[in-house]
Amino acid sequence: MKKIEINIPSVDALQDAAREFMAAMGDYTVFAFYGQMGAGKTTFINALCRELGVIEDVTNSPSFAIINEYRSDTTAELIYHFDCYRLENEEEAIEIGTEDYFDCGAVCLIEWPERIEGLLPDDTVDVNFTVNDDDTRLLTLTLPND
Repeated sequence: MKKIEINIPSVDALQDAAREFMAAMGDYTVFAFYGQMGAGKTTFINALCRELGVIEDVTNSPSFAIINEYRSDTTAELIYHFDCYRLENEEEAIEIGTEDYFDCGAVCLIEWPERIEGLLPDDTVDVNFTVNDDDTRLLTLTLPND
């Protein structure tokens, strides 16, 4: 498996990190964001969505909706942002159609994927957020074997 590391030294570096992330995305569409509460997953996803062409004030945490749908203003492509924190089990995820989203070819950005790991496609990119002692962040992308 190939690993790519992206350092985020401060909030001011988020957009640069999002651009670096975009360059690493390739043809992958499903990204599972792992990290402790408060690690910056939602903040980073918001920066990534801006880089993908989503109007800045449209993105937010989908915690209450579980899935938010965004459309890129530059490419008109759909982006789905999942927050699975409130899901009790995989059955709930199946009921809301997560597998259909994963198979549709749109970019899917998933927070708290631990809740639905059995449903994630084999080609899911794992994105691990590490909060360093100096409060910087390290993103480690693990690309699946093709």
